[in-house]
Amino acid sequence: MSSRVSSRNAVTVGRVLLHLLPAVLLFALFAAVGILHVTSRVLVVDMGYRLSKAESEGRTLTRENDRLKLELATLRAPARLERLAREQLGMKMPAGSAVVALQPELPSARRAARAEARKPTGLRVAERESAR
Repeated sequence: MSSRVSSRNAVTVGRVLLHLLPAVLLFALFAAVGILHVTSRVLVVDMGYRLSKAESEGRTLTRENDRLKLELATLRAPARLERLAREQLGMKMPAGSAVVALQPELPSARRAARAEARKPTGLRVAERESAR
């Protein structure tokens, strides 16, 4: 009878693995979740650094744009242009009688004048009668 008892109470490798399998699977699940969590945090931090760098570059470009706008306004200043015309190009202000002031035209009158200018002069164009 003792051989029967020892065979029932005998520990086999299969039984040990069967009892350890849930613990191993649970450990693997926790390890996978931990790795995914760490990976996602690393990606978030990396994206934060990239966003910070892009914002810094945007601020730098905005400052450069403002500087260029100021430089353009300075270069377009009428007083500067007049000085350059006098000094470098030898230009001078015209006499008062050489200046002719024109009245501003309305946009509709300007369109009509352009349409008239396109028509050839001295030609008459026959218009069709409307269908009866």
